[in-house]
Amino acid sequence: MSSKPILLVAGEPNSIFLEILFKTYRKKKIKKPLILICSLKLLNLQMKKLNFKKKVRILEFKKIKEYKLDNKSINLIDVEFQPKKAFEKISSKSNVYIENCFKVAIKLINLGVVNSLINGPISKKNFLKNKFLGITEYLAKGFNKKKIAMLIYNKELSVCPITTHLPLKQVTKKINKSIIFEKVNLINFFYKKYFGFKPKIAITGLNPHCESIEKNNEDKKIIEPAIKNLLKRKFKVSGPYSADTIFLKRNRSKFNVVIGMYHDQVLTPLKTLFEYDAINITLGLPFIRISPDHGPNEKMLGKNLSNPLSLIKAIHFLENIK
Repeated sequence: MSSKPILLVAGEPNSIFLEILFKTYRKKKIKKPLILICSLKLLNLQMKKLNFKKKVRILEFKKIKEYKLDNKSINLIDVEFQPKKAFEKISSKSNVYIENCFKVAIKLINLGVVNSLINGPISKKNFLKNKFLGITEYLAKGFNKKKIAMLIYNKELSVCPITTHLPLKQVTKKINKSIIFEKVNLINFFYKKYFGFKPKIAITGLNPHCESIEKNNEDKKIIEPAIKNLLKRKFKVSGPYSADTIFLKRNRSKFNVVIGMYHDQVLTPLKTLFEYDAINITLGLPFIRISPDHGPNEKMLGKNLSNPLSLIKAIHFLENIK
């Protein structure tokens, strides 16, 4: 288990992230020190609004390696941001602030101060502006990594979409044998490194029941040959399976991971099964990046009713891996 602190990027200022962080401090005895990258003014406003009290310790970036850290206080790297109140409407006004937070995080990772990052939810529409499909791809660009995978992890069953935040009409253009191999290889490496075993992986088809009335049937021409090639390379894969039955209890119990062809094909059943008991892990980066498996949840801002389980699970995971 690494003794380095866990880095938290608060993300979208108008989200539930700080609320669930406050609840995490209350509910969980956190073993590793946390370093929060956030605006001090925003932190103070939301602490007051949500009736949470805890000392804040401001960390100077230049002295970051000298500190002896614990969680008696919130260890904060303050990034300039001037909200007028605790919660406002999500807009592009916070884009520069969010980007500056990530820049600080990348510097800390490159300095070797931390080797794990949890980021709060980001409004993809406002922050990414169609330049990236998601924060997974945004961070990959920052570290010049092209081969990445989104793993929604639960100890009982995890899922990985071959394509992430693509419109459905674009999915078929992005599915090919090499990208299927890439995702399987990254998942296999992750499980072997952190859990010590090769995972059993189910791969779904693209079309309903793995059948298509079209001549170009992706299940026959792309997915089946990709699986045969993976089997020759000694990966524990099988399929293609129909996505409407692979998640039945008797089927899913045979696997560690289900790989699907598009986002909602595998995330919808996983969230139905586990709700907030899952974390989003980016594979392929030179550090472990996790995001709690939910968005900013603008409708819940300031209500103090949000469930912190996904963040608790993220921290627990980082505290217990090798």
